[in-house]
Amino acid sequence: MPLTPRPQSQSLTQMTEYVLPQHANALGGVFGGQIMAWIDLCAAISAQRHCGNMAVTAFVDDLRFEQPVRIGQVVRLEAKVTAAFHTSMEIEVIVEGEDATTGRRWPCVDARVTFVAIDANRKPTAVPPLVLDTDEVRASQAAGEARRGARLLQKRGNPGGPQQPGKTS
Repeated sequence: MPLTPRPQSQSLTQMTEYVLPQHANALGGVFGGQIMAWIDLCAAISAQRHCGNMAVTAFVDDLRFEQPVRIGQVVRLEAKVTAAFHTSMEIEVIVEGEDATTGRRWPCVDARVTFVAIDANRKPTAVPPLVLDTDEVRASQAAGEARRGARLLQKRGNPGGPQQPGKTS
């Protein structure tokens, strides 16, 4: 039975984190790994809101650090499902830094993360399609399909990638 499509707005997830000394490196900037952990958490909530099941990280794509966030500043994260496939979803996470005293914001990281929905037996399960109700959502689904196609092609052909277990050159 086909699943009922869900709007992108249903997956919208926003998080705010305060950068404390334990989150920062010796230069006072938040660790990249800490930002990545917050991205994974925000994306997981977004994926689970969309699919109505648990979801696990399958792939991280297009992670670009732009500007640092320092101790005493705020990290703002916003995630939404940008494309839905059979058992997986692509989630875009936008991360900004914020000076809490002035309200000034700046770009920190943009990321795309792929999650796979899993059932109670920890097996992949179908996810609802996105409601393609705006040009923006239609474009995000099409772009996500193109990125997914490129990833699958690279996985099959493995051009320039590390040797996969059980494969010989």
